[in-house]
Order: sequence, then C-alpha cells, then structure tokens
Amino acid sequence: MYSLRTTCCVVGGGPAGVMLGFLLARAGVRVTVLEKHKDFFRDFRGDTVHPSTMQLMKELGILGDFLEQPHQRVDAVRGMIGDYTFEVASLRSLKIDTPYIALMPQWDFLSFLSGKGRAYAEFDLRMEHEAVELIEEAGRVSGVVVKTPEGERRVEADLVVACDGRQSLMRKQAALPVEEIGVPIDVLWFRLSKTVNDPVKQVMGNVNYGKMLILLDRGDYFQAGLIIEKGAFAKVQRDGLEAFQRSLREVVPQLGDRVKEIGDWEQVKLLTVQINRLLRWAKPGLLCIGDAAHAMSPVFGVGINLAIQDAVAAANVLAEPLARKRSTDALLEQVQKRREFAARGTQRMQVVVHGGLQKIFQQRGPMRPPLLLKILVHIPGEQRLLARVVGMGLRREHVRTVDVHVG
Repeated sequence: MYSLRTTCCVVGGGPAGVMLGFLLARAGVRVTVLEKHKDFFRDFRGDTVHPSTMQLMKELGILGDFLEQPHQRVDAVRGMIGDYTFEVASLRSLKIDTPYIALMPQWDFLSFLSGKGRAYAEFDLRMEHEAVELIEEAGRVSGVVVKTPEGERRVEADLVVACDGRQSLMRKQAALPVEEIGVPIDVLWFRLSKTVNDPVKQVMGNVNYGKMLILLDRGDYFQAGLIIEKGAFAKVQRDGLEAFQRSLREVVPQLGDRVKEIGDWEQVKLLTVQINRLLRWAKPGLLCIGDAAHAMSPVFGVGINLAIQDAVAAANVLAEPLARKRSTDALLEQVQKRREFAARGTQRMQVVVHGGLQKIFQQRGPMRPPLLLKILVHIPGEQRLLARVVGMGLRREHVRTVDVHVG
C-alpha cells in the first residue's frame, strides 16, 4: 500500500481543518488536509462568519481579500413573537472593524481559505481522500488509512488532528469518552424566494402557533429553518406537504403562496441537532478539535467560529514544536485546557435556549411575548452583552504564529 509522509495530517476539510492547515503551513509545517468529498459544495451548512473570525483574518492580513468575496452583512439579530418585533442583539455596538456577521456560503468561505493555504508549498489539500482508519503503533496514533479514487493509501504523520465533524470516525476509533447532552430540537432547512416588499431584514426568528421559523436573508432568497421537536420529522412528513406549507404561513403570514414552492420533501433537509463533548480531546499522536471535540447546537450560529478559534489555539500551541520535529504529545492537553471553557460555556447557553423552545412547542394558538422579554430587551447594555458573547465568543483567540516565509 502506497504511503505518504507528512508532519501533520488534518482529517476533514471543514472550517477548522482548512484554517489549521493554513496556519501550520504559514508557520513552516508540512501539513496534509484530507477531505472526503470532491468539492466543498454542500448546501445548508453553517454560513455565518462572525466578527471573531473576521478579526482573526485581520490579524492574518487577509480580511480585505475576504470582504471582497460576495456576502451579506448582519448587524443585528431580531425576533418576532406574534406581531411584536424586537432586537435580540445589536452587533453595531462592537468596537471593532467588522461589527457584523458576514453571511457567506460555506463552500465560498472554504474555497477562500484553502486558496490562502495553497500559497504555501507546505499546504497539501487532498480532495476525495477519506480517512477510514487510524493507524496505531505501540499505543500511539501514527497516521491514517485513506480511501481515494485510486485505492487505499496510508498517510503517516507526527500528529493527526481530527476535524471530521460531529460524526467523527476518528474520535470513535480512538475510543475517546463522549458526554452526550440531551437536545429537544431538530431543524428543517429549506429555501424560499424573497420579494422586495418583505419586511424581514437580515436574520429574523419568527415565533407563533407553537412554532419557530428562522429566516436568513440571502439577498434573492431566504434560507429558512423550521425548529421542530426532536425526532418529529417523520410525523411532519406523514401529515403531508400541505400541512407543512400551512404551518409556515401560520408563523409568517407574509410568506403567502411562496410556501407552495416547497413541493417535494427532497427540498427539505433535516439537521439532527446534537450537543456533546469529549471528556478528553487527545491521546498520543491524535487531537480532536471543532465539532469532533464538541458538537454544538445551531443556536447563535457559532459552531464554525468556535471551531476556527480551536484551530488558532491548536496552531499557537503546536506549530513551533511540529516545525522543529519535537514531540507534541505533552502539549495536546494544553489545547483542551485553553478551549474547553468556551465550548462548555456556549453549550450551557444553548441548553438554556433549548428550554425556552420547549415552552414554545407547548403553545397552540396565536402567541404574545412574555412581559419578562419586553423588560429584558429594554435593559441598557443587555443587547451589547449578548452581541459580544455571540459576536466574539467567550474566549477570543489571537494569532500567535508567524509567517516564516516573510522576510
């Protein structure tokens, strides 16, 4: 079996994997990023690039190039309960260069990041390379077996980093202990057309009749997400498309006949929501980050950005030892220590929001906002605090690695 030798093998070409590969290559580390698909094009992935991520790009000197890519800007998150509209978080209050969320299809974001990585000879991105098995020798991970269009290959590495998502095969094979946290919701994603007269701006969470419909303004269409009870999709399908269309119109009457654009269940994608986390993110020769270490709910849309912060922290800790061919096993625990607080804290906030969603499901008729909500949204500083938590995260990372190719 043909073998490839690299310094760091990153399994998964998502935001965490590509960012880590870019940072390590920039620091002079030979890195091979394995992505099982032939391209980045998968619909209904997270598309929100938060201010925390854009500030990292500023530190890397690539923010200007990023902002030249097609995107929409979200400077506030709004909600509507019945006919009562309110602002949840105003990102405009952030004292930074980019006080907004950039909505960009994830395939465009990954193409942009991987393009920056390819500027370095040390960056090796391999599409249609699926890691199917960890290679272990004497209790230490030393590489992966990869399925490619040409057959199976071995990739041997000083360090393997699992960035292969919430269903991570690498963490499963490593038998790392996982703590599962109950989640009462799933999300149905689909598209609806947009008109110039639509009152919805940027991001709107619409609540009524015991349902919640998220509408993301994507310019010429809405990316819509209907929050449903965990495991309820089969019942939604049994009730039929007409009932589904009617439920959407109940929540947002302004959609009118556009709900009939959903004419087939193939247009509706189920996101099975999970929250879990590894109790231990690493073992000798292997580190897990991003969703592979801590699967997040879509609440706040922060999953991508937490994963990227993980990648920056991992590069800060590991780049120099990897470049110098020094053992990194003793350092892997430092990545978890640095990032675990942010992951756990964000998950706790998501669980609180899930509790509120369960109360929404219990309603059957037209809804009105609770008095407490009306009070909270008018408390000075409340929106600024939530904007900072959502926009910048609980523990902001900074790029500490250097570009060894400069000067």
